[in-house]
Amino acid sequence: MPTQVGPVLVCGPAHPLALGRDARARLGDAIRALMDVPSLEGASDAVRLSVIVLASRTPSSSGVVEIRTPELGRWLGLSASYVASEVLPALRRSGVVTVETAEGEYGQDTGLRCKVLPMWAVEGVVGHPLALVKKELATLLRLLEAVMAPGWAHRDGRVTPAGLLGSRTGRAAATDRLALLWLVLEARENGWVRQCGGTVDTRRGRAAATVARLLGCTASAGERVLERLEGRGLVVRVRVRTASGLRHRTRLVVPAVSAAHGRDGIADARGDRSSAAASELSDPALAARGSDASRPKEDPQVNGALVVDEADETDPALAAALHADHPPVGAPVFSLALSRGCSGEGRGGECRQPRRACAREDQAIEGQNTAAQAGWPVVKFGPLRGEKLKKSLVDERGVQHAAGTGAVDRPKVVAGGKARHLGRVGLPADLRLRVALSPVAGLWERLSGWQQDQVEAAVKAELNRLAGLLMQPDTAPQLLADRLTDRLAEAGSEGRVRDAMGWLLGRGLVQRPGCPDRRCDDGIRLDTRGDCPTCASVVADRRAQRARLRAVVDTQLVGVPAQRRRAVYEERLREATMLEAARAQARQERAAADVSRRRAAAARRRQAQEVAEMAWQSAPCVECGMPGAAGLCPECTYRRRTDELVREAVDLVVALRADLDDPAQVASLTARCEADTRHLIADVCRRANHGDALAAFTGREVAERIRDQRRANALRWLLASEDAEVEADAVYDTVLRTSRDHQAAQAAAEDARRRTAEYLLRQKVGQLHAVRCDKLRVAAEGAVAAGEVEDKHLAAVR
Repeated sequence: MPTQVGPVLVCGPAHPLALGRDARARLGDAIRALMDVPSLEGASDAVRLSVIVLASRTPSSSGVVEIRTPELGRWLGLSASYVASEVLPALRRSGVVTVETAEGEYGQDTGLRCKVLPMWAVEGVVGHPLALVKKELATLLRLLEAVMAPGWAHRDGRVTPAGLLGSRTGRAAATDRLALLWLVLEARENGWVRQCGGTVDTRRGRAAATVARLLGCTASAGERVLERLEGRGLVVRVRVRTASGLRHRTRLVVPAVSAAHGRDGIADARGDRSSAAASELSDPALAARGSDASRPKEDPQVNGALVVDEADETDPALAAALHADHPPVGAPVFSLALSRGCSGEGRGGECRQPRRACAREDQAIEGQNTAAQAGWPVVKFGPLRGEKLKKSLVDERGVQHAAGTGAVDRPKVVAGGKARHLGRVGLPADLRLRVALSPVAGLWERLSGWQQDQVEAAVKAELNRLAGLLMQPDTAPQLLADRLTDRLAEAGSEGRVRDAMGWLLGRGLVQRPGCPDRRCDDGIRLDTRGDCPTCASVVADRRAQRARLRAVVDTQLVGVPAQRRRAVYEERLREATMLEAARAQARQERAAADVSRRRAAAARRRQAQEVAEMAWQSAPCVECGMPGAAGLCPECTYRRRTDELVREAVDLVVALRADLDDPAQVASLTARCEADTRHLIADVCRRANHGDALAAFTGREVAERIRDQRRANALRWLLASEDAEVEADAVYDTVLRTSRDHQAAQAAAEDARRRTAEYLLRQKVGQLHAVRCDKLRVAAEGAVAAGEVEDKHLAAVR
């Protein structure tokens, strides 16, 4: 290879906001799938944003996010107390995120281990919007850091700057963050946000309506959010200059996105409208999509035809830009600067006349309004005006299914000229569904769109049920495919099935157990793929019963004709069968009664627990009497914990300094040390100048630090004791003789020294507690003896 001439281009990571069309579409689909979870309907913006933040921070290896409550609050722009009291309970109630906490002293949520269940459920599912790979998760995290990261100062000196809204805190901070995230994902490379269509409130404007539809709120709330973002300079509403003098159109621009792509979106938006529209329509891809991002199954903003309200009726040169989106009809239009300037160059470079003029004259099915079909594909070689429409290539579900699975809907022309829509030609994009439905692909193509949705839901439910029965859930699709193959073999062929949907739902997907075992299907065990032993046992029991009845009848009816014996045998067999059926029904009734009793007992226990919980929550504080303190208010909790820490700190000092054989010295040193410790704590709290509750909390923190410091000092003193030295030397010699490794011997000796010091400290503290218990016991015995003497004296006086 020749040596490269000139400077070498060094490439680094792109700007987090400089996302390509595919990346914006992929991340937008993932976030939209999270927000469309039914349990998040009606949730606050803080809860919805917390789900997105946790999803972006999800490790691809474990799927479990570890974060602290204050850190999550910094991401949301909210306080830690609000997150612990409002956001986390809402997340638990929604069932979207599982939250495991490491509680603090008063039960507050400090350390969190969260799992986003929708992402966990689709792990390994090919084609699902939430099945993000490692690089896509990293891209999403970098995007959120650029939009809303609170900023960090690392230990190695590096500084991660705050995002665009990192300094925005307080009320509605989460709403502003969520709105800016949606606008960044909807913005093109020039920073222009594709605004919503349809009729909007002219007092609010189309930009406010766009923000409102992205957030799912009212137009007035969207306008307030837009004003806050404009106040920070994060979005700009630009009036476009026109040469005709008509009313101007407003463009919504995100300057940070255009700057990340090296463009000036505001200057571009203020340019000539007709030239901007012409540049957009000259690209067939843009004309087909209507947006830079790939379209999802349902357009998140457009709700029907792109109807323009009064505020947007402006320059006639932009009439094409406001038209519904269509795929390219003819050949792409080329610039005259690159051609010879001949007539017809715009049609593929050939000097010829256009083939037909039906580009925007396609007929709608059953007389529907064409303007309401903004997302339909256009037939390239359709009939001319006045010609009879023989075949329709339009399906009202075509765009949605094609965007979701890549399959094409096809209509079937029937008598009367109407088209019956037969749904997608190909199987669903989900790999599990494709494997399960592969034996009946012909029946799938005969279903309409609605019928395919019903069958798809039934197949998913059956796959989930089979996965719960099997030891290897991954084999459920193949088992269901084998079942459909067997059912189809029983029917003969797909052509002999008249009603495809009825056959699939009523016969093909239905499990037919031949015994009480839930894993049995037509005498085959689903887990082992072999003969069902329970079915074999049932058959053997029935055969034995018939043989026994036949032997009894033959013994009792000796000499009776065979026809008479057979009639008696069948009658007794019928009676035995009815008796067994009655017994089975009685067993089922008893089992149902047992289940009802257990459920009633469980309901009573839950009710009793709820009553006890309510009574406990409403109980006053046992020390200060505060109502509704659940037995102990926070201030008294902190004080009680402070007393425990003070006693531990005092015991550490007394155990090392006092003569444990002298109870008087132990008592005096304990009283003096406790007084000094409490004086130190009170002095620190007084200098902090807090209220009663904060003073109690500060006292607990100070007492804990004192306890830890005295414990460290005690261990340091015991490490140099004679017992620790002897133990360390013995371990060092032993390890050195066995391994001949001085470093390993030294490490083992240090570990033995530390363990010996901890043991000695526990031993001394235990001896101190024993001395105090003996003193209390002696005092109690003396009090009892004094009471007895007093009782004898009173009896003598009487």
